[in-house]
Amino acid sequence: MVDTKRKPARLPKLTSLESLGRAAECLKTLAHPHRLRIVQMLLAGRYAVGELAAACGIPSHMASEHLRLMQRCGFLAVEKEGRCVYYTIAEPHLASIMACIEDRFGGPKFLS
Repeated sequence: MVDTKRKPARLPKLTSLESLGRAAECLKTLAHPHRLRIVQMLLAGRYAVGELAAACGIPSHMASEHLRLMQRCGFLAVEKEGRCVYYTIAEPHLASIMACIEDRFGGPKFLS
């Protein structure tokens, strides 16, 4: 027997599904080890493609593709100095997202 007199549960204030969809797309973009390494580095300063590629152990053209995807989500910004292009973090929330990841899966390890 169904209780028809019972009040429906009151939902908390929820984010729109459209906004959650955009968030999911951006989180999918972050969900790659090389991209997370790039974010870790960029949170510490600005870097050129070659430096980021070397830290990830990948060719520069692959690092460029990862950077392009993250830039499209609004995570990164570009600074040009002469012929050099440097990437920086444009989305300040990446610091707290990375802090959560590092807390859960282990903080940065120093490369020797």
